[in-house]
Amino acid sequence: MRMATIIIRILLGLFLLFASITYFFPIGEQPAPTGNMATVFTGFMATKYLMPLAKTIELLVGLSFVFGKFVKLFNLVLLPVSLNILLLNIFPSQDALPIALVLFLGNLFLIYSHWNSYKEIVKA
Repeated sequence: MRMATIIIRILLGLFLLFASITYFFPIGEQPAPTGNMATVFTGFMATKYLMPLAKTIELLVGLSFVFGKFVKLFNLVLLPVSLNILLLNIFPSQDALPIALVLFLGNLFLIYSHWNSYKEIVKA
């Protein structure tokens, strides 16, 4: 279980680092969203802060996961972001659904693997 946790943590961290770095420093041509997802992204870009905020959070979580520092905290920080990514890939467009599902399930697995640390938070 410990080795699986480390592998999943590092793989998720690398994925999040790649996703955030390619947003801030475009490498190659990014595919343009189509259909309903284009409408959603137009709204995101109109806010001027939402995408940079989400990508900054992804960058911080990715660094945390790769270096193994503050992992328990950043598991919780990533949860609403990964849930939103999953829901965006369920409802407007299913193009990247497998990737979003892997991200969300990986986040849930890391929370489960550190569950003893979160017991005080969810205690009634």
